[in-house]
Amino acid sequence: MKDVHSPLTAALRLIGLISWIMLLMPLFVLFKRRRRHRTAAYILRLIYRGLVRVSGFRIEVVGEPCREVPALYVANHCSYFDIMVLGSLLDAAFVAKKEVGAWPGIGFLATLAGTVYVERRARHSRTQRDEMKAKLDGEAQSLILFPEGTSSDGKSVLPFKSALFSVAEAGGATLPVQPISLSYSQLDGLPMGRNWRSFYAWYGDMELADHIWMALGIGRATVTVVFHPPVTMESLPSRKALADHCFAAVRHGVALGNNGRAAETLA
Repeated sequence: MKDVHSPLTAALRLIGLISWIMLLMPLFVLFKRRRRHRTAAYILRLIYRGLVRVSGFRIEVVGEPCREVPALYVANHCSYFDIMVLGSLLDAAFVAKKEVGAWPGIGFLATLAGTVYVERRARHSRTQRDEMKAKLDGEAQSLILFPEGTSSDGKSVLPFKSALFSVAEAGGATLPVQPISLSYSQLDGLPMGRNWRSFYAWYGDMELADHIWMALGIGRATVTVVFHPPVTMESLPSRKALADHCFAAVRHGVALGNNGRAAETLA
């Protein structure tokens, strides 16, 4: 792998990422503090879109995101790259594990962007539900949830934790819940393959700095994003049924996306 990694490309992309953030983040903070929420949200989308472009990613979209506000988007989770990919497509806040808030740099940016942090301990579930409900109802803010609870290797989807769908119950029976499949599908226009995909997926005990350096220097990747039809709690008998429905849709989309057949997902 090292013989196809370009340190120069990685360095230039890293410099570009830092420069883009430093250029637009002060504007985002300014408008956010002045409660110019729509302008701040627009700038945040620009930040994410710039990060996607500078990092060398191309996004392929299948289907359409739900336009109702608020909505709950439910996606599989492969990598920290998922954040900028989905952030460039959706006007929504992320739900993340509490540890993310302590990550150097990333945690600061996540907090500024309005991320809702959740504890893994069950005893905090009611507080977490209330915080997410406040985003949905009080701020009319859509949310992006990764219900696997951790990131995977990108080759398959881990079981969804139904407890994390408590926000769907709190949001009401008519809250739109849209499953989303993320696949790192191509590298330089060719099928990604099992071995290459692991250099974009971040999981287990991988070192963050080393992973970023490698991923930024090995080519131009295509991320396939499939927006499945949204559902609501009133159309399903329970929170567990909602989790199972979303899991099945996301897993199906990831399997097809990894094989270059994402367009068949909604056929």
